[in-house]
Amino acid sequence: MKLRFHPEAALELEEAIFYYEHRQIGLGKQLNQEIKSTVQLIKAHPKAWSIIGNNIRRTLVRRFPYGVLYSVEKDEIHILAIMHLNREPNYWKDRV
Repeated sequence: MKLRFHPEAALELEEAIFYYEHRQIGLGKQLNQEIKSTVQLIKAHPKAWSIIGNNIRRTLVRRFPYGVLYSVEKDEIHILAIMHLNREPNYWKDRV
């Protein structure tokens, strides 16, 4: 199954990695690895997580306060947001 990141989701990931790397050297790299692991789980089991609305699913990232929001479309997984869990919860909805 193909994987596609919404441009703003890719930017969120870059910004989060930058933030954590500047808090502590190596922490941004750890976040990136956790996100990659989460995305691989999504690819392996795209329908494993509950739908939270409008065919959008969310799974949580280990060790960091982030969720990955995505939709499954035919032969593609579309990552809509790399969402900090303490951020405005519906900010990403215009990406659908």
